[in-house]
Amino acid sequence: MANDTAKKIMVTDSDQGDLVITRVFNAPREDLWKYWTEPVSFMRWWGPLHFTTPYSEIDFRVGGKYLNCMESPDGRKYWSRGVYTEIVAPEKITATDSFSDETGGIVPASEYGMTGGLPDEFMMTMMFRDDGGRTIFTLIHSGLPEGEGKEMARQGWNESFDKLDECLAREKIRSRRSA
Repeated sequence: MANDTAKKIMVTDSDQGDLVITRVFNAPREDLWKYWTEPVSFMRWWGPLHFTTPYSEIDFRVGGKYLNCMESPDGRKYWSRGVYTEIVAPEKITATDSFSDETGGIVPASEYGMTGGLPDEFMMTMMFRDDGGRTIFTLIHSGLPEGEGKEMARQGWNESFDKLDECLAREKIRSRRSA
């Protein structure tokens, strides 16, 4: 169901070691923005393949916090939290990102069985560029050391973006039917 346009993926990690993923989504920027900023929409796509998102709380303002939970097929819950540090609607979102417990308290990645010296806090920047009805989206996930953790993040993000692309395609079909 996903549009082939969104399959144009460019991974260009920066010289600073950041994970950088750029994708083209066949949807207006405002639609993509909604899927990042509204909890109900966010819950539809976030998390790797076969994971669900049973909980999302988003206080979308500079200084506001988010708390999200993704659940694996075997029922294990992975919590994350962050603070929005910059919002330029509908172009850019910057936020901290940390593993957490269900109350939003930061926990080390090892709490979830991850190794490789992952820091307690990362930075994420999401950029949304209008491209004539499509959106060129870039994620910069900073602070990921080279190795297994970075590769797991790359895979997880790309699987999440595949799910996001499917949500956007379904929304587009629904819009056409109701028009």
